[in-house]
Amino acid sequence: MWAFILGGLILGTFLGVLYLAGRFARFPFVRKLTKDRKVLRFLTGLILVLGLVLILGKTMGAINAEICILHLMGIWLLCDGIGRIVERKRKKKFERYYAGVLAIGITFVYLACGWYLAHHVWRTEYVLDTEKPVGSLRIVQFADSHVGSTFDGEGFLELVKDMQAENPDIVVVTGDYVDDDTTKEDMTAACAALGTLEATYGVYYVFGNHDRGYYGPDYRGYSGSDLIAELEKNHVIVLQDEVVSLGDDFYLIGRRDRSEEQMGRDRASMEELTANLDPEKYSIVLDHQPHDFDAQEEAGVDLVLCGHTHGGQLFPFHRMGQWTGIDDKSYGLETRGNTSFIVTSGISDWAIKFKTGCKSEYVVVDIQGKRD
Repeated sequence: MWAFILGGLILGTFLGVLYLAGRFARFPFVRKLTKDRKVLRFLTGLILVLGLVLILGKTMGAINAEICILHLMGIWLLCDGIGRIVERKRKKKFERYYAGVLAIGITFVYLACGWYLAHHVWRTEYVLDTEKPVGSLRIVQFADSHVGSTFDGEGFLELVKDMQAENPDIVVVTGDYVDDDTTKEDMTAACAALGTLEATYGVYYVFGNHDRGYYGPDYRGYSGSDLIAELEKNHVIVLQDEVVSLGDDFYLIGRRDRSEEQMGRDRASMEELTANLDPEKYSIVLDHQPHDFDAQEEAGVDLVLCGHTHGGQLFPFHRMGQWTGIDDKSYGLETRGNTSFIVTSGISDWAIKFKTGCKSEYVVVDIQGKRD
């Protein structure tokens, strides 16, 4: 699947460069510079586009350069189409290439908004009522911090202060706290920031697919075990297919990530994890990837908290994971039977520096039990 996506991205970028070269060649200054020679105009347009790609690649990386080119191509196609319709209506061609200027302007504003949505973190609240007589519980959840991507370890501390201001009963980290490009210094600083949180039942963490590192400990300077040690040093409780009680009314079930199964390692099933639980208590599952909803509903748990999808990232493909079955849900709240599922878009980003189909967030969940 990822090979297909990557191949499509490369092909789309190649076609985008060729298309945009022809579009840039239509600007009056290019026509004047090349004395309106067709081949020379195209080559000049190609040089301009390749220069743009080079600048974007140097400042934001290859993937984000490709994202910018694809957006510019799509918006330019739309503007060209609208321009032709207007010209037919007015029965006269425009003297200047307004469609091109408009396409560049719209793309810049659109991606600037996407950058802002990725690099600023909002608060999203859900209120869940239950018939179980369990009182109330305030959960603060965040996922996909990928420390070092949109903020470093010290920048993470400012977000921790915002979460602390929510007066949480419990804080949960649902995976991809770090990744392969997170330095040991940033990891250590971020764990220290987590250690400043004060919550009634503490701070809990489950692994995501990036946390252990795909390239081994030598690549980034620490292992998954080192991460666990640093988290526990800062009083964060790491759950790996474990169940803990929160007071007398709530269970917290922390799962190993689905990537463990994909790499041939064991992961407990929902049936195994819930076999001996009291159904009168309210059960909360932490599971990084939203990919086991049927089993979780069948197990009768009350709430499942996930991350991983980054909210779908980019419009209009922001529900692609859900449409293709890679994920059971891309973003938001869904209820199946008596089980509620919440998938957060995360507080940061990974390789792509834009969010146009969602925004970065941490989640506040208020559970309100039935009162006698």
